[in-house]
Formats: sequence, C-alpha cells, structure tokens
Amino acid sequence: MRVAIVNDLAVACEALRRVVTSDASLKIAWIAKDGTQAVEMAAKDVPDLILMDLIMPRMDGVEATRKIMRASPCPILVVTATVSGNAALVYEALGAGALDAVNTPTLGAHGGLSGATELLRRIHLVERFGRHDAPSNASSNAVIATASKASSAATSPSIVPASSRALTALPAAGSSISPENKAHSPIIAIGASTGGPRALAAVLAALPLDLNASVLVVQHVSVEFVAGFVTWLSSEIARPVELARRGVVPRAGQILVASEDRHMVINGSGAIEFRDEPLELTHRPAVDELFASLAAHARPGIALLLTGMGRDGADGLLKLRRAGWHTIAQDEASSIVWGMPGTAHRLGAASETLSLDVIGAAISKRMGRAPRSETRMKKEQTP
Repeated sequence: MRVAIVNDLAVACEALRRVVTSDASLKIAWIAKDGTQAVEMAAKDVPDLILMDLIMPRMDGVEATRKIMRASPCPILVVTATVSGNAALVYEALGAGALDAVNTPTLGAHGGLSGATELLRRIHLVERFGRHDAPSNASSNAVIATASKASSAATSPSIVPASSRALTALPAAGSSISPENKAHSPIIAIGASTGGPRALAAVLAALPLDLNASVLVVQHVSVEFVAGFVTWLSSEIARPVELARRGVVPRAGQILVASEDRHMVINGSGAIEFRDEPLELTHRPAVDELFASLAAHARPGIALLLTGMGRDGADGLLKLRRAGWHTIAQDEASSIVWGMPGTAHRLGAASETLSLDVIGAAISKRMGRAPRSETRMKKEQTP
C-alpha cells in the first residue's frame, strides 16, 4: 500500500514516516509540505492513501482534501495534532471527502513513538475499506459512470427491474406521506459515507422545522467521533440532533444518528436495536442493515443514499423501493464520490436521482410540508 504524507512540520513528517516504514506492507509514495503541494503531487501520482494534516500554510487540509477528491480521488485519513481540539476542521474535512481522523503520533525524547499502533490500525481499516468497496487508484465517479453507461437496462432512475415492479406498487409521484392514525411516525432513513457530513447538513437544514417524521441516519465515521459529529451537525443545521439509543421508538421531529460500533436496526416493535451480526461487513454500522430492517418492519417512508465510496446501502435501498418506499439517490455531479448512490442508481433502487441542492425540498414536498427555506421567506414577508 503506497502512503503519501502531507504535513508542514518536519518532526511530524518524521514520526509519520517511521510509522509507515515500520510496516512491511506499507511504503512511502511521497511527502508534501502543505496542501498546495499535496494537490499538485496527487495529480501526478495518486497514492493508495493520503495522511492529511489540517493546519498548514498556503492551503489547509480541508481545502486540500476538497481539491484532491475533485481532481484525483483517493482515500484520505486526517492526521492532526489533536482531533478533539480541531473538531470543527475535522468534520469539515470529513464533509470534503476524508474517511477518518486520528491524532498524529509523537516522537519521544529517545526516539520512541507514541500513537503509532492506533495510526497503523486506522491505516489498515482504510485499506480494508478500499479493498472491499473502492476502486484502487481510480476515480470512483469515473468507474461507476463507465459501468452505468455499459448497463443499458438501468441507466434511468425511472427504470426498475421487472422483479421490483412485481413485488409492490410504488407510491404515486405526486402523493405525500402523512402520519395517519398510526402508533409510529413515518421514517426518513439516510445513509452516507465519504463526503457525507456536509451532504447530510445540506439535506437536514432544508427540512421543515415542523417535520412530521423521524430521521434515522447512518454515517460512516469512527464511533469515537460520533458524539462530536452529532454536536457539529446540530450546530450546522440549527436544530437538535441526537445519538440513537437502544429501545427508543423514533418520534416525529427527532433526528437520530447511529451511535455504536454495531449495526443500527429497527425491530418488529418499531424500536431501535444494535446488533453485532453480520460481523463480516466492512462497515459497522452498515446502511444496508438499517434499510433491510426498515423494509421488513416499517411501513413505507422515504430513504436516501448520499455520497460515499463503495456500495453500502444500494442493496438495502432496492429492498426499500420494492417494499413501497420512496427512494432517492444523490446524483453524480453533486457527490464527492458517486459510489454508493451510483450503485443504487444502476440497480434501479432509486425512485429519483437528484442533485443535493433539491433533495431537501423533494422530501418536504412528499411529506406535505414546505421546505425550511420557504418557511423562512414567508416569516420574513409577514408584517
């Protein structure tokens, strides 16, 4: 595995170099001293992984991540002096396409390394993720787009495999979903990965404050960052976001984020559960597991699959569409990586494939509510 290092501090670069070279399966691809140099070097030589610092001169790690993911996509692991101290920048980097974040190892007075084991663990987690879910040294967008062109049977989001149409009738395009006289509120289920934090913020910020549904979110992020991620997301959308808890039955207006290193599912009673099985899945929690449980136990609602590397959630989204849910995939142009939603699009799992900037309004319309932006405008126009 070829690993690139981006850091403006010589001592940090040396610590990272020693960690990488201590593992026989890893080797240094190149070292950049700031974000600008990293963007240039990645364009010439795309590595298998980039260890990206956050605070650097000329161009910081957030902007460098954003530019690399647009021009030369590859897995990026944020490595910063203090993840907790740079939390806001960490979540911005995750929203720009970074996969994870970890503290920078430190060199001791006698040359010893502190934090090396954790960095190597994260590197190999990313390697496993890439091996199972992501194209190597190639743009996921390009790979998925090529496959999509080759698959004439599923290039349109309006086309569903015959088996899907035979199983259930889909909700009418102009219909809205209302709570009716049921024990549980309707559910909006969202799955996201690479670039997901920023995409999630955009969608949730557009939803009306009087939302008559609960929102369940699975975002691929290390479990130790979930609490901070929820705090960041709540601040970004100016409404409460909560950690999902076992036994809770989601209520209308709640936004709940998967909070454990286990699969979040809905059981037959409509309550949240966390399960270890299946253990072999790359992601825990997995979007597919949440979607599959909803298809089995919840009445139809709305599900969407946002930007992300790999294919987690695509099969589950197809199950939901077959079960009568209205399903949405983010389009290629607005995705950081069109892996997960692109796969769903090719499978015919999406009722609609939409740009990020219209997804919130589309959900609001189906829920029979005005988008949050329209509600704000009406309040501003009221004398």
